[in-house]
Amino acid sequence: MGGMFNNAEEAMEMSGLDLRRKLAKVPACIFITAYPEYAIQGFDANALDFLVKPIDDERFDVSMERLQYYLDIHYKADLLDHSLNEDSLFIKDGHEHIKIQFYDIVYLEALKDYTGIVTKDRKYCVLTPLGNLLKEKAFQSFVRIHRSYAVQKHFIRKVTPKAVMVNQVLLPVGRSYKEALDSLLTQ
Repeated sequence: MGGMFNNAEEAMEMSGLDLRRKLAKVPACIFITAYPEYAIQGFDANALDFLVKPIDDERFDVSMERLQYYLDIHYKADLLDHSLNEDSLFIKDGHEHIKIQFYDIVYLEALKDYTGIVTKDRKYCVLTPLGNLLKEKAFQSFVRIHRSYAVQKHFIRKVTPKAVMVNQVLLPVGRSYKEALDSLLTQ
């Protein structure tokens, strides 16, 4: 933590919420406190979980399972090794690199700091926020329909005022993204 605090006293006087804000890049945070009234602020600070003292063994186990699941995704999502070329990308999955054709990607799903890449056969996870991915030239054929979803134009089968159907999956349309979708339909 060198360089983060002016002195040890400053670190000691900081609340857990302040510390979390200062260490926002740490991927997972679980608050343990005797003050349940801070739960909402904890989740606003991107806490993975919030445990209230005294901690019940069963509740602690649930929290640890949630942490393990998150860390597993984090590990697998070391993916997008930006080995992008014109028609495909390579994704790191464990110790393997898997080639995915762009035309096989049905939609993208925002998952906090990650993006789910959903194909007809499988869902992958990359450690890149959806907004950043959509800025890449290779992802220009995707339309953002919701803050959590972007769809590949050629997979759109049906559009309603509140949803888009892609590959038999119904995805919600966000209010602020209706214009983009409307402009796609008038092309």
